[in-house]
Amino acid sequence: MSDFNPSTEDFAALLEESFTQTDLYEGAVVKGTVVAIEKDLAVIDVGLKVEGRVPLKEFGAKGRDGDMKVGDEVEVYLERVENALGEAVLSREKARREESWVRLEVAFEANEKVTGQIFNQVKGGFTVDLDGAVAFLPRSQVDIRPVRDVTPLMHTPQPFQILKMDKRRGNIVVSRRVVLEETRAEQRSELVQSLEEGQTVEGVVKNITDYGAFVDLGGIDGLLHVTDIAWRRINHPSEVLTIGQTVRVQIIRVNQDTHRISLGMKQLETDPWDGIEAKYPIEAKFTGRVTNITDYGAFVELEPGIEGLIHVSEMSWTKKNVHPGKIVSTSQEVEVMILEVDPVKRRISLGLKQTLQNPWDAFAEQFPINTEVEGEVKNKTEFGLFIGLDGDVDGMVHLSDLDWNRPGEQVIDEYKKGDMVRAVVLDVDVEKERISLGIKQLGGDPMESGAAGELRKNAIVTCEVVEIKDGGLDVKIADSDLTAFIRRADLSRDREEQRPEKFSVGDKFDARITQFDKKTRKVAVSIKALEIAEEKEAVAQYGSSDSGASLGDILGAALKQASDD
Repeated sequence: MSDFNPSTEDFAALLEESFTQTDLYEGAVVKGTVVAIEKDLAVIDVGLKVEGRVPLKEFGAKGRDGDMKVGDEVEVYLERVENALGEAVLSREKARREESWVRLEVAFEANEKVTGQIFNQVKGGFTVDLDGAVAFLPRSQVDIRPVRDVTPLMHTPQPFQILKMDKRRGNIVVSRRVVLEETRAEQRSELVQSLEEGQTVEGVVKNITDYGAFVDLGGIDGLLHVTDIAWRRINHPSEVLTIGQTVRVQIIRVNQDTHRISLGMKQLETDPWDGIEAKYPIEAKFTGRVTNITDYGAFVELEPGIEGLIHVSEMSWTKKNVHPGKIVSTSQEVEVMILEVDPVKRRISLGLKQTLQNPWDAFAEQFPINTEVEGEVKNKTEFGLFIGLDGDVDGMVHLSDLDWNRPGEQVIDEYKKGDMVRAVVLDVDVEKERISLGIKQLGGDPMESGAAGELRKNAIVTCEVVEIKDGGLDVKIADSDLTAFIRRADLSRDREEQRPEKFSVGDKFDARITQFDKKTRKVAVSIKALEIAEEKEAVAQYGSSDSGASLGDILGAALKQASDD
């Protein structure tokens, strides 16, 4: 019999210590010893003179294979110290889960990857076994791209990244996608570092857009811009490329920071612009195809990779301010002339109108100067008439060339738009694209035609009254088309006879030309001047006032002599 005989105080202390230890162990992982194996259960002593039973299968392969034996030390989760049977409630699964949580929290804090297996599918994603702890894998975090069938990924150990942990709720959220992206980023970085500008590589067309195509170079994509696919104009990459096509490309630019890679296909071909000046000499004519039309002109492909621009000003001799689409159409074959070649800027200026005859040259050949032409009045301006002529060209009749005698400002009112008129070609300036016409020249110059050609200053002419005015008379000179105005003061030598009203329209009389200037086209006649001249002639022939004869005697003798003659 033991000598130990505890007092009431000692028993109370031992009981308190027992409860304290119980509080410390319940809900925690404790170490125990296997004291017996009963069929599929292991009896484990966890101390405190308490034993519990745990199914062997909870110990994994060791329990299933019969490797468990008496005396083995194991860790189990102590849920309660004593149940209704007086045994401890133990769990190996919960122990493993607790162990896993500790390790996972460390990995989460250190942002380290953990290993797990996808073992079941649930709403919105999948469950993952992280060595005892169960985590949730959202469907969006399975892969970089959506995965239709996850079966090949299940029950396979693989790395995951913990996104969120909540031990109170027992929630763990993991991602497989983050791991793949990191791995991919590392591979991209290594691949980018291995690429050099000018290097030729093979890739697969992955995607096609309006501005180019993305080519997979084996883990990293490069952009093949539409302008770098071929030397010739390509409106859309799909004209040349298809998704899945393997292509040889050249590395044009590599940005090590952004991992952006620019690719080119045309760089692997010979540049058609090499030696371009010798191939397309100035003023040579070539046939090409219209590839694009803009407001300012049309682009023409002379050969694959070589395009030139016909500026709108070089499209037509006569059609000004017309949209290029009214003159040529896309895909039309046209003949053009080389106007300028700039190999540095890779530009060729073309001319369309230069392949056609200049209409002003053609007009000058067909209608020499002094030839009569006919056309429609296209426009009236303050300085003349514009007449539409053959060859789709216009000629201009200046105000001064409308009429010989009347001012042009007055005569132009007699014409209206759409009138058909005849005119004479006065001049053709091919370089300035101008044709000068004259309407008054159709009838000839009245100062040169008929008897007018013999007239001169001081000549005596017969005049016919055309119109009577307060200030004098409008008269027509006989045997000519010339008209003149006799002022009131020139109607007679005698002041009393200087009366226009004493004349009638149609009256004829002789007068003397006092001014005849062909250059200024001024003609003046005077009855008074003729009377004075006749008087001087009579005095010279029949005497003078100094001889004692009166003027009446002299004029009487002169008149008698004239009548006798």
